[in-house]
Amino acid sequence: MKPNVVSADVLFEEFRLSLRWEWLAGLGASERRFDEVAVRSARSGADLVGHLNYIHPYRVQILGEREIAYLTTDTPEDCQRRIARIVTLEPPVLILAEGQVAPEALLSMCERAEIPMFATKESSAFVIDVLRAYLSKHFADRITMHGVFMDILGLGVLITGESGLGKSELGLELISRGQGLVADDAVDLYRINQTTIEGKCPDLLQNLLEVRGIGLLDIRAIFGETAVRRKMRLKLIVHLVRKETMENEYERLPYEPLVQDVLGVPVLKAVIQVVAGRNIAVLVEAAVRNTVLQLRGIDTYQEFVERHRRAMERDV
Repeated sequence: MKPNVVSADVLFEEFRLSLRWEWLAGLGASERRFDEVAVRSARSGADLVGHLNYIHPYRVQILGEREIAYLTTDTPEDCQRRIARIVTLEPPVLILAEGQVAPEALLSMCERAEIPMFATKESSAFVIDVLRAYLSKHFADRITMHGVFMDILGLGVLITGESGLGKSELGLELISRGQGLVADDAVDLYRINQTTIEGKCPDLLQNLLEVRGIGLLDIRAIFGETAVRRKMRLKLIVHLVRKETMENEYERLPYEPLVQDVLGVPVLKAVIQVVAGRNIAVLVEAAVRNTVLQLRGIDTYQEFVERHRRAMERDV
């Protein structure tokens, strides 16, 4: 689902220092928001910002040198008509970039139509890049999943499984082996583009890991700054199962790599059976190393099948 839309004053304060912009017009419309229909229909937040374009309404319209020239270098009637057409776009914000001077007709129009207008000396391309990255994350599809999210050998790994299988204890052992914790128990996942899922910890649970019998552990305080991560991109799901579940629901050697759909993105999945005496931490690290190979296009199982085929052909 989409989060609450962002207002003009929130956007202004978010980048007041980094973009060093000022509020030129439309101060009375500080709570002006993005059109909710446009937000829902946008493929990503990146679609909600761009250069001045009369075809794409309801987005942040950026005015650089070329756009200002287009609005000012013609007959007074044509210039007035072009500026008036901006109102029909219903932009949440107009942004004057590249240190351009706002035409008086544009300032008056923004005041009358109650359209906030910001001005910055930064380039149009830079402003668009910054706002697209921010809006992509702000309006990203999101979900909360139960599990332990970790940085294991540089890969974002979500450990899932039934309650009581020792996910948090496994996370603690992996941390003691030099891996990093992102989140325990609840993981906020965001689809930041069509192929990428990013995960982070809810603020309430930051740096915390719950271990039964011990309670809450502050991983950052115990293991140091290098033992925690602020966010990671999800690349692998490790699902812990009991022996009977493994035997009934999963093949011993799956012909195709297992995947799980997360917010419409297929994520590689490894299933590990939990049995007393098994070193699950070592198995998880092995699964991660194998996933790295798969992401590089190396499929060990398929290579084995091909090796077996060649052996059979020689025997014939």
